[in-house]
Amino acid sequence: MLAGCMKSGEVELARKAFSEMPMKDGVSWSTMIVGFSQKGYFDEAFGHFRELRRVGMTLNEVSLTGVLSACAQAGAFEFGKILHGFLERAGFLWMVSVNNALLDTYAKCGDIAMAGLVFERMPQKRTIVSWTSLLAGLAMHGHGDEAIQLFHEMASTGVMPDGIIFISLLYACSHTGLVKEGCTYFDEMRNVYNIEPSIEHYGCMVDLYGRAGQLRKAYEFACQMPIPANAIIWRTLLGACSFYGNIELAEKVKLKLSELDPYNSGDHILLSNVYAVAEKWKDVAAVRRSMNDLKIQKTPGWSMIEVDKVMYTFLAGVKQDDKIVVEAYEKLKEIMLRLRLEGGYAPEVGKVLYDIEEEEKEDSISSHSEKLAVAFGIGRLCKGKKIRVVKNLRICRDCHVMMKLISDVYNVEIVVRDRSRFHSFKDGFCSCRDYW
Repeated sequence: MLAGCMKSGEVELARKAFSEMPMKDGVSWSTMIVGFSQKGYFDEAFGHFRELRRVGMTLNEVSLTGVLSACAQAGAFEFGKILHGFLERAGFLWMVSVNNALLDTYAKCGDIAMAGLVFERMPQKRTIVSWTSLLAGLAMHGHGDEAIQLFHEMASTGVMPDGIIFISLLYACSHTGLVKEGCTYFDEMRNVYNIEPSIEHYGCMVDLYGRAGQLRKAYEFACQMPIPANAIIWRTLLGACSFYGNIELAEKVKLKLSELDPYNSGDHILLSNVYAVAEKWKDVAAVRRSMNDLKIQKTPGWSMIEVDKVMYTFLAGVKQDDKIVVEAYEKLKEIMLRLRLEGGYAPEVGKVLYDIEEEEKEDSISSHSEKLAVAFGIGRLCKGKKIRVVKNLRICRDCHVMMKLISDVYNVEIVVRDRSRFHSFKDGFCSCRDYW
C-alpha cells in the first residue's frame, strides 16, 4: 500500500498510512525513504533515515541505497560524507549496490575525485553498473577524454558494454566537443558490439552535432533516423538553435514540437529566447500570447544549496518575505555591486524575454535562483568552503559569467549542477571551458 501510494504520487496518503501503522518493519521504512527520494522530498527522506536509526531498526540494502540516492539527487554532499563514514564503521561497504550508490552520490554532488576513489577501493568485483556510474559522472563533469579512457579500461577487463554505458559515452563526447570520437563510438556500438541504437543513442548524436554548432547536420540526422524522432530529440535541437541564435531552423523545429508536445512551456521559452536575442519583440509577444491562449505556465527555476547539512531552496523571480530569501537578496545586492566595481560585471540582458527598459531587464536576471543560492552560501558558509548548488534548468549565459567573476573576486570555488552537467568555477574560469 505504501509503495502504491508513492508510485501514484499520493505522498501525503503514504505518509498518513505509515504514521498510522501499529508496527513498522525494515521494508516499511525502506519504502518510505525510497519513495520520498524518488518524488523529490529529500528532507523527508533524510528525516526518515535519521528516525529509522533512532528507533534502532536494522538497516538494509534498500534503505541505504535509497538515502544515498536522495543525497545524489539533492546534491547533499555533507550528509553524503556523514553517511560514507557511517557505512564504513558499520561494515556495509562489502555490498556492491551500496558502493555503486555511494559512487553515484559523490559524482552527482560534484566530487568526481571521491567517486573515483570509491570505485578504486570497491572490495567486490565491479559490475557494469559500477563502470557506468563512474563513466556517467565523468561525462557530467565534462571529462570526455577520461570517460573514453575508462571505457577502454573496462573493455580490457572483459566486461561487455551495454546500451546504457554507450549513452554515457556519447554524452561525454557531446559535452566536450568530441564529435569525431562520438561518431566513431556510435558506429562501433552497432558494428563491433551488435547493439542496436535506441532513441536515447540517436538523441545523443543530435545533441553531439547541436552543441558543436553543426545545426544543419543535427537536423538532417534527426530527419533521417530509422525511428521517428521524439519530442526530447527535437527539444534538444531547439536548445542548440536557441544557443546559436538560428531563427530559421528554430522555427522549423518548433513546428515539429507543436505536433508532438504542444503544451510544453520550455519549447515556447526557447523559441522566445531566439526572437529576443534578435530583438524581434513582436514575435516574442506572439509566442507569449500563444502560451496564454494555451494556458501554458512557465516552469519555475529553482536552486538548492546545502548549508550545515540543511537543504535550502530558492525560486527564480519570487521575492518572498521569508527571512532566508531576504538575506539572500541583500547579500546578492552587495555581491553585484562589488562585481561591478572590481570585476567589471555588466549583466547580459540579451535573452530577457520582454522589450522593457535595461534596468528592468537587470532586475529580471538578477533574481535567477542560482545567484540567490550562491549569495546565500557566501553569506553563511565558512571562508574557503566550496559552494555547491543544484538547479533544475540550464544555467544561462549571464549567470555563467557572474559565477566566474564571483569565483575570482571572492576567491571561492563554486560547483553548479544544472539539468545536464556540472560547472566548476575557480579563479575566474569554468571547467566547461565555455562549451556547454
